Amino acid sequence: MGSKGDNVAVCNMKLERLLSMKGGKGQDSYANNSQAQAMHARSMLHLLEETLDNVHLNSSANPSPFTAVDLGCSSGANTIHIIDFIVKHISKRFDTAEIDPPEFTAFFSDLPNNDFNTLFQLLPPLVSNSCMEECLAADGNRSYFVAGVPGSFYRRLFPARTIDIFHSAFSLHWLSQVPESVTDRRSAAYNRGRVFIHGAGEKIATAYKRQFQADLAEFLRARAAEVKRGGAMFLVCLGRTSVDPTDQGGAGLLFGTHFQDAWDDLVSEGLVAAEKRDGFNIPVYAPSLQDFKEVVEADGSFTIEKLVVYKGGSPLVVSEPDDASEVGRAFASSCRSVAGVLVEAHIGEELSNELFSRVERRATSHAKDVLVNLQFFHIVASLSFT
Repeated sequence: MGSKGDNVAVCNMKLERLLSMKGGKGQDSYANNSQAQAMHARSMLHLLEETLDNVHLNSSANPSPFTAVDLGCSSGANTIHIIDFIVKHISKRFDTAEIDPPEFTAFFSDLPNNDFNTLFQLLPPLVSNSCMEECLAADGNRSYFVAGVPGSFYRRLFPARTIDIFHSAFSLHWLSQVPESVTDRRSAAYNRGRVFIHGAGEKIATAYKRQFQADLAEFLRARAAEVKRGGAMFLVCLGRTSVDPTDQGGAGLLFGTHFQDAWDDLVSEGLVAAEKRDGFNIPVYAPSLQDFKEVVEADGSFTIEKLVVYKGGSPLVVSEPDDASEVGRAFASSCRSVAGVLVEAHIGEELSNELFSRVERRATSHAKDVLVNLQFFHIVASLSFT
């Protein structure tokens, strides 16, 4: 069985042009495998409210649009629910302050390969200007103007001083690239035999940490130029409670156990060369609070209003927890919805199917362990800009 992707190395490609969650509305799509993210986001709405309450409101004499951005929006309905929540909460603040509400604008932003078509098909209709205010609290309608903005959030995306609130959830743990030393056979940080940082050596962990912190610094510099005075950011990304960066917590179980073993299966069966496996690494890093805090403080543009580790729970949603087959399918689908595009680019669709079928079988045989131990922790940051 040959790989249709033998001449494609993810590490040598522009990750920005390749990476996306799996689009469409199929079984393995992100839209159908992001229910857990929706539950985690709902559990943090009180923290988002605190951030929104600190955002400066313009007076009626300066009626510029209130602009919200979701960075790393992906292609499911979660991003729409968040923007709806932001617009309704800010509208209530205007009402309470007895200020005529402005028009609202929302930008949905993600990498160019994101399935914006599926996202925009999920948008409710825009209400007419004549009933905009009356419909702000109504379900099934949209009271804000929208646009999609393709591009990496590690660079500038918007004009200076135009954004009131940035929101980004479950995205900042994705690196702009796999650290070059990790896939360089001549490097002491070469991640031989592994496809993720979990359980790797100290030099590999250091390379991943440096890449994450360099990326976050670029993210902050870009947003500091774009946000309005009195604006804010609410950021959520995978985090960890361990001081050891090679212990990636839930991300480690998702990408460093059954996913890793499935790659090893393909190698042992002669379907994939060991060097091919070693050339693939998941560009994800779950930081500690200290990892995150160091970068924000060094940048100095934003004030930390809140920075906490928040237990999100399992990324799996299963109706029958005692059904090992359902757990295995959910695990494989969750893994494929976020990493499948990268895998297919590296080894082709046929071998990708082989890989994830093995992921499913392995997760099925360890279903109880998966349900108990696959738990995500998140870094939650509320940052203000004055």
